[in-house]
Amino acid sequence: MQATYQNPVYDYRTSPDQHAEQPVHHPLVIIGAGPVGMAAALDCARQGLPVVVLDDNNTVSVGSRAVCYAKRTLEIMDRLGPGQRLVDKGITWNHGRVFAGEGEVYDFNLQPEDHHRRPGFINLQQYYFEQYMAEQIHDEPLIDLRWKNRVTDLSQTEQGVCLDINTPDGPYRLRCDYLLVADGANSGIRTLMGLESKGQVFQERFLIADVLMQGNFPTERWFWFNPPFHQGQSTLLHRQADDVWRIDFDLGWDADPEFEKQPEQVIPRVRALLGHDNFELEWVSVYTFQCRRMEQFIHDKVIFIGDAAHQVSPFGARGANSGVQDADNLIWKLKLVLDGKAPRRLLDSYQHERSLAADENILNSTRSTDFISPKNKVSRVFRDQTLALARDYPFARAFVNSGRLSLPSKLLDSQLNTADRDMFSDRQAPGVVATDGPVRIHTGEDSWLLNQLGNEFCAVFFAENVARIPVTTLQSLRQGAIPIRPLVILAQGARGSCNDLIIMQDKEGVLFERFDATPGSLYLFRPDQHVCARWRQWSVEDIRRAQAKACANLEECEHE
Repeated sequence: MQATYQNPVYDYRTSPDQHAEQPVHHPLVIIGAGPVGMAAALDCARQGLPVVVLDDNNTVSVGSRAVCYAKRTLEIMDRLGPGQRLVDKGITWNHGRVFAGEGEVYDFNLQPEDHHRRPGFINLQQYYFEQYMAEQIHDEPLIDLRWKNRVTDLSQTEQGVCLDINTPDGPYRLRCDYLLVADGANSGIRTLMGLESKGQVFQERFLIADVLMQGNFPTERWFWFNPPFHQGQSTLLHRQADDVWRIDFDLGWDADPEFEKQPEQVIPRVRALLGHDNFELEWVSVYTFQCRRMEQFIHDKVIFIGDAAHQVSPFGARGANSGVQDADNLIWKLKLVLDGKAPRRLLDSYQHERSLAADENILNSTRSTDFISPKNKVSRVFRDQTLALARDYPFARAFVNSGRLSLPSKLLDSQLNTADRDMFSDRQAPGVVATDGPVRIHTGEDSWLLNQLGNEFCAVFFAENVARIPVTTLQSLRQGAIPIRPLVILAQGARGSCNDLIIMQDKEGVLFERFDATPGSLYLFRPDQHVCARWRQWSVEDIRRAQAKACANLEECEHE
């Protein structure tokens, strides 16, 4: 098969820890250098938290694997470092089309609203995603990424976690306060600990074919139900970088995976779709749908993230995207706990918030699978009639499910939120991730709101002009055990500057509208860019109580 990508081989290096007489202690160790583990490591660096990452391999993923990265993942990658590089290499798309039989049913736009920095999705092979993060990590002094380090056993004590590790130079041991497990769906650590991930294995198999070709298809997501070139089944087409096209063919449960992966079986399927032979196979695999998760993600000092904690079927692009959001949710909390600035129970909010997100993803993924591959006559009639109606009636399109695409979970019932006492629209309610919009900083630089948020608590004050900014009050938010970074957004057209405050103009006039802000409104954001409180009228005491609640410092908010 033709290969457009050569996997890098990362050097195994001996660590001084391997020669220590006693196990060396680290605050945090991450197992797994895939997309989720490396995202967690980069987030640690942004938080000033030193971390050791262990991986039993010495390269990135083989084959394209996860290819669709959602807007929220790209925004997180912007905060962590490699966002622009990923977008530059990836294939940007917002539009998709759904077909049934020989005709189009409808098309859709994932980002109908202007003035966002990032698109609804990019398509990029997972090996590039991992490579760019690994290269970013190489330049991060707080991250010690150790290739060819395989964890063979672990134990927990009141002091933390002890790891037995095997390397090409032999075994050694480490200790850590917390262990993050990001070693994938078939987690070896989960097995070592005698834990289970429970759920449903669907009686359905899909063939993945990465095809190298010069295609005339637009840069869109195309999904076919019962196409003429693959009758009775379904097919999905995506473009990736380097003129590689991902094609997914529904095979049915009775298909023999090893037989179907043979080139002489794959090539006729691809030829039937394309209508020509001007292509080469790059990578082929067969996968089985699975939707499952662990009941508890936290086991004392061992915390599971990504596919190690929860797994969904590929349709909807919910696997890697959800895992990156796990890391986004967890690391700032771990930093506060390790620093003694928040109680251990803050980590319970990771279990609560991300298990709800996992259940949401599993529900959507299960529904997608049932719609794509109905298992009984009634389900098939429902699907086919829905597709027929959707051609002419927009209401029916909401019921067509070729994979509900990944969106960030709304943490509306999180115990870290402070409930509204003023009237606001629901769009940016506490628990919702911040929307983006263009800003012009007082220095004259054009930027984006999300570029200014993250890694720490931020308070954003909306003002009609500079004269209405309570400068001293906002500056006082920097004081305290957990500082709050004050930011100001001025109405469109307003100008001005102020010492020690970042002042931004609502460049296109969209941020006041998106946040339903009036002059004097203030939003408090968590370090992961989620809204945790908002007010029309506020005091410093209000902000401090809301921050304490967002840090699970319940004693400080009992009088709220």
